[in-house]
Amino acid sequence: MSVPNTPAGSDSPAVALGPTSLVLGAFSALGAWVPPLAFLTLPLATIAGALAVTFGAAGIHCARRGVGGRLWTATAGTVLGATGLTGTLTLLWAFGA
Repeated sequence: MSVPNTPAGSDSPAVALGPTSLVLGAFSALGAWVPPLAFLTLPLATIAGALAVTFGAAGIHCARRGVGGRLWTATAGTVLGATGLTGTLTLLWAFGA
């Protein structure tokens, strides 16, 4: 017996916004606040932080409207992304780049 690979009718792409934001936010926060990683991943951590905030805000919006999505993961990803983005921008400002 084969299982169909098609998504259910209730699945929405908005379901992936929260976990994506959480992963990007965690990368950004670690890349900004762990000193050995900060110098290696500074440009990528900045981009990941901005994307985490963007995807997290969209995930929060979709979860509150009931379209689909996970509110807590989107919120956590937004907070981690903002923390990482603030850290990387502070490092860039401090080094005068």
